[in-house]
Amino acid sequence: MKITEIEIYRLSIPMEPFVIATGTMDYAQNTFIRIHTDTTIYGVGECSAFPMIVGETQDTCLVLARDFAKIWKGKDPLAIDDRLAELDLYIAGNRTIKSAFDIALHDLAAKHAGIPLYQFLRGAKREITTDMTLGIASPEEMAIKAKRLQEGGAVMLKVKLGKDPKTDVARIREIRKAIGFEMPIRIDANQGWSYEDAVEALQGLEPFKIQFCEQPMRTWNDELLPQLRTETIVPIMADESVYSHHDAERLCKADACDYINIKFSKSGGIQEALRINKVAAEYGINCMIGGMLESRLALAAKVHFAYAAPNVKFFDLDTCMVGHLEDPVVGGIQYDGYKIHISDEPGIGGDIDQAFLDRCERWMI
Repeated sequence: MKITEIEIYRLSIPMEPFVIATGTMDYAQNTFIRIHTDTTIYGVGECSAFPMIVGETQDTCLVLARDFAKIWKGKDPLAIDDRLAELDLYIAGNRTIKSAFDIALHDLAAKHAGIPLYQFLRGAKREITTDMTLGIASPEEMAIKAKRLQEGGAVMLKVKLGKDPKTDVARIREIRKAIGFEMPIRIDANQGWSYEDAVEALQGLEPFKIQFCEQPMRTWNDELLPQLRTETIVPIMADESVYSHHDAERLCKADACDYINIKFSKSGGIQEALRINKVAAEYGINCMIGGMLESRLALAAKVHFAYAAPNVKFFDLDTCMVGHLEDPVVGGIQYDGYKIHISDEPGIGGDIDQAFLDRCERWMI
């Protein structure tokens, strides 16, 4: 099998403004690719750039996608390790756009095998329920939104924090007043606190039954994570501190976190995500599968990965539910309330509607 051409699309999905500690997103800066071969089989992949986190934009993804397509043209897509190694040799980092190509290769390989991707990865289906994310707003606004989500059937909340510690504590206090203490709450500071702020915030949040806190500080403060863990009973989940299995090994050895959040946009896709999960499992550290602002296409790939990674115990797969104003996906992840399902079609089991793609900027390499 040989790659004959690769389609690249600027997949901009309009959305309601989404606010986190490091910035605001007004649309999902996504890139979609199709890898065509000299057979009838093709693979699809998607990534979502989040500049303030990964340092990539939609434009940088699109430029590199054209370079990657030229590198791969005429080569065997089933030699996944070789193809992905070529991208790493070409450019360091830029894992977001690499993840779209990784997903497309895995989709194509599973289709070639005639089986769903999770079976190709030697996984099995299991029950998955996603949380629902609350962006940063005033304590009162967040409490109203939390109550609305609870009444709509949400079973757990992920609350964005990372601003002034006192106000952050007030945000959770008001949310708990609105929804009670039975509904799990996990928080995400997105690197927004200093060490001192993190201690103040986490100690202030201890009465409010917090499941865990994602990424309390900037990554350059990783050496302070072991000490921070001694200052609070709130478990710490590393997110931006872990891009690769080498990062996972470093933090696990230092006893720096209780959990790790795996995201394809950080890891470069499925291959490295599996490596991160393997390292974490060896240290007895459970993982979460999370994301940026992907559509139901990339989210389906994440479910396939989660089915193949039993050590992944937490699921933050609501990215298309936090304000996307259009849904261009055919197939893909399906929601029954907040429970998640995927089909048993070969590969990922999803694509992007051609009518939507016809409105998008496109390149063919």
